Amino acid sequence: MYQQIKEQIRELIVSGTLQEGTLLPSIRELSADLSCSSITIRRVYQDLENEKLLVTRQGTGTFVASVDEGDRSRYRSTAVAEAFKTAVELGRRMQCAEDEMRKMVEDLLLATRKGETK
Repeated sequence: MYQQIKEQIRELIVSGTLQEGTLLPSIRELSADLSCSSITIRRVYQDLENEKLLVTRQGTGTFVASVDEGDRSRYRSTAVAEAFKTAVELGRRMQCAEDEMRKMVEDLLLATRKGETK
């Protein structure tokens, strides 16, 4: 659960969905909303603060930090590369040929460009 929460918050920040200065829910609020331990949320917030994606101000809360475009691009590239790596590893375990996997990626790119999903 920790990893999912961390990745989703990171994605929202890197994609720009959560803008700089946005106040995040308190640890207690978010843990109640997600039905998880406040320790889990505290760790997520601390780890994202260590990555300079969040900033905590004592007495006021946790906010989205200023993320420059270079860092934003680096986070985005890393996340997408990891997803591709996982997909390729699965494809190899499933005995998919490289040409078959390339075709799948091309089909997905085309389908998502047209607003379709497969």
